[in-house]
Amino acid sequence: MAQTAPGGPRPAVIIDTSPTPNGDLHIGHLAGPFMQADIHARYLRARGRPVVFSTGTDDSQTYVMAGARRAGTTPEELAATSHAAIGRTLEAAGISVDGYAPYDDAYRANALRFVTDLHDAGKLELRTVTFPCDARTGEILVEGLVAGYCPVCVTESRGGVCEMCGHPNNFDELLDPWSTLDPTAPVGSREEQVLVLPMEQYRKQLTSFYQTRESGLRPRTLRFLREALARPLPDFPITYPISYGLPSPFPGTEGQRLNSWVEGIPAAMFCTDHAARRVDDPRVVGRNLWDPGHDPEIIYFIGSDIVYFWGLTHLALLMAHDGRYALPDSIVSNEFYELENDKFSTTRGHVVYIDEALGLVSRDALRFHLALTGPEHQRTNFSRDGLVKVTQVRLVELWNGIATALNTAAADTTGPLPVSDAARTRARAVLERFVDAYEIVGYSPSGAADLVVAQLQRLGRSVPSLVEPPPGAPAQALGDLFLELRVLIAGASPILIDLADEARRTGGWHGNLDETLTNAQEITAFPVPLVADAGEQPAV
Repeated sequence: MAQTAPGGPRPAVIIDTSPTPNGDLHIGHLAGPFMQADIHARYLRARGRPVVFSTGTDDSQTYVMAGARRAGTTPEELAATSHAAIGRTLEAAGISVDGYAPYDDAYRANALRFVTDLHDAGKLELRTVTFPCDARTGEILVEGLVAGYCPVCVTESRGGVCEMCGHPNNFDELLDPWSTLDPTAPVGSREEQVLVLPMEQYRKQLTSFYQTRESGLRPRTLRFLREALARPLPDFPITYPISYGLPSPFPGTEGQRLNSWVEGIPAAMFCTDHAARRVDDPRVVGRNLWDPGHDPEIIYFIGSDIVYFWGLTHLALLMAHDGRYALPDSIVSNEFYELENDKFSTTRGHVVYIDEALGLVSRDALRFHLALTGPEHQRTNFSRDGLVKVTQVRLVELWNGIATALNTAAADTTGPLPVSDAARTRARAVLERFVDAYEIVGYSPSGAADLVVAQLQRLGRSVPSLVEPPPGAPAQALGDLFLELRVLIAGASPILIDLADEARRTGGWHGNLDETLTNAQEITAFPVPLVADAGEQPAV
């Protein structure tokens, strides 16, 4: 990953795919793209990179429409309530978005302008296709309004894309479809003329794009992209004949709405601009960060089930603008996070929200657990008992034991403590391992959390000699421990955000994550913060 551009460090544009506002975020949502994106954003800031990290809600999704009908409310009311709840959850979890964008008139105008530019350039085409529909009412069933069996892997799927294998099922491709609005309704079919993006025209560009990026993709994403690019690429629907979403302004699609998935890229651009206006950094303020001339490093954090959209259709939409916009550098995907070895399900009440989790452990402990057990390359599992036990044994007891011993041992020290060459060598090695875990090539918050545990176990072996030091014990041993713990605080800072903030407040760490941490010839003892217990949450 290039760190600098001709004008200085490359601005990092971190995109957390917009959540669907059909309810609040639960722990399964947080463990995936949100934690992954937040940890990387905090790391880049500590390395001195200009960063814009943003998100907003995807109010046009048919899942909002379906959820509103089940709840007996309107999609607009459900989206507004959920948007507010999601914002509170992001704040409570310490997700450091620079801007949480609204779904407003400016958003809608930006999305329509993005698509209109393609229409006016002749990049979209009208097609007559067949949709499933409610045979009694004639209502077209797409995306979250329809379910059936995936034509590729023959597992249950919603419309649009299969979350199991990742392949699309546009139009009438679902096998044995049924309505999610009314599973008892008979399903028929209707022909309609819609606008599409002819994806096959972008095969060569898409294939070339990924030939240089395969090594940076996670296994499931790489497998899906290879499979998808070995098949004919289906037309991507730009409009749908449904009653909810942004109205289509294009001739031949009167009364139709934009496919909500078409909004993904213009939404990301809108969110980036919204956030950039709120970042106190002259390196990004006032810039169009999707302009290739600014050489942005654009990083997507997504679930593996939507790689089809973000990795193919959205990329083709960008390419269709003929170089006007920058293309993404990296796609970081995650797998599913299960609850008690079963899928999270709000409809079945099989879910854990952040308020419940923060009643069991502190915010830092929760973030540590989600980083340690997050579904980076394969499905992983969350349990309430595991949350409490793992964080207590692997983090709280180890960290607080060392912190208490160091604070006691240093209580009577005055002046700087010497630091040995051996301690500086160890500190440099640990710092390099944290950097390796946080860089996009090989990105692994789980690896960083594991490193925290391993270093606490190592440093904890020195605690007995601090509590009752032998006669004539050199001050250097204490200085060495303070240096190495300072490096550990810095390395853990993207995960243990409240502990890091306390260390900054008391002078234990100055917010950077670079080699200056390891070069000290001497160090002044500082108050080592504790990891908070449950119920001792910071103000948010």
